[in-house]
Amino acid sequence: MRKLLIITPTYNEENNIEKLIQQIFSLQNQINHWEINLLVVDSHSQDNTTQQVKKWQKKYPRLYLLETEKKGLGKAYVEGYQWAFSKVNPYLIIQMDADLSHQPKYILEFIKKIESGADLVIGSRYIPGGSIPKNWAWYRKLFSYLGNLIIRLGFANFRITDWTSGYRAIRAWVIKEIVSETKKYSGYVFQIATIDQALKRQTRASEIPIQFLDREFGTSKIKFGEYILNIFSYLITQSSFIKFVIVGSIGFLIDFSISFLFFEKMHFKLWLATVISAEIAIVSNFLINNFWSFAHKKLNHQSISFIFHFLKFNFISLGALIIQAAGLEILGTLFGRDWWLIYKILIIGLIVIPYSFIFYNKIIWKKN
Repeated sequence: MRKLLIITPTYNEENNIEKLIQQIFSLQNQINHWEINLLVVDSHSQDNTTQQVKKWQKKYPRLYLLETEKKGLGKAYVEGYQWAFSKVNPYLIIQMDADLSHQPKYILEFIKKIESGADLVIGSRYIPGGSIPKNWAWYRKLFSYLGNLIIRLGFANFRITDWTSGYRAIRAWVIKEIVSETKKYSGYVFQIATIDQALKRQTRASEIPIQFLDREFGTSKIKFGEYILNIFSYLITQSSFIKFVIVGSIGFLIDFSISFLFFEKMHFKLWLATVISAEIAIVSNFLINNFWSFAHKKLNHQSISFIFHFLKFNFISLGALIIQAAGLEILGTLFGRDWWLIYKILIIGLIVIPYSFIFYNKIIWKKN
């Protein structure tokens, strides 16, 4: 029988925790091949949350309580993981909120997805069958949609629809591999970092639809200004796509500066100055992308394959140049050449950048 551990952090949830405990353990008869364990990680609640848990421990021997300092959501989960691996050693861990916004009935769906081969299953509010509360204030809906859109764009990953969902199932081996990276984050950024670091380790990710309910008791702990700021901070430092765009911008400046120097100041032929500047920019882009943008799967620079990958990088870069030249010629012929700069910006932003990022990922820095 496989062990399932559900971890739920709490702070002042006395009006919700009793019902949550009962609903979770009522599922045991429906999944006889799994052993349900529940760990409540309480951050010194000021109400009767811990007393409620201790009362129900008499009925449910696999109900556990871990009392910790109030350090934020991420720290609560990390301490819960550490306790879990030393005390229970679960096969699967499910994270969920204790305020009943995450309905325990979905635990059965998470398990089905895991049994079908997924390593990480996210409860999504934004796929068919999922929903957020209709009575949410407009600004809360905006922050929820906007936050996830920013993350999806920032990672150039549209397969995952709900990066900030706190309801997810993760195989224990995944958590063991990523916990050293994720433990430095808290709040919603911890949830984002967990998915990001898991995907970087080739986990098989999936989603199930969930109907997210608004809490009946207590107050939400989210701070919206901090939420958006922390998302941007994480993306800028961790997103390979954003780093790739930054590197491309640096390459453009290098290309332009060297071309200007060689043509205007040293009086090289224009074609020669262009070739030299372009190749120097390509070398710069390749090296910075390898050691920064795609550092989590960087190429071994001491290997002979490093040279072959560099040549392939040149070939892909040539393809981007051909796309840009052909696009400018087509748009210029159809709509006139006075707007060539607008055409160039659109082609680079909508075609060249996605094309390059996809091919670099699939061919140059592909996952082993």
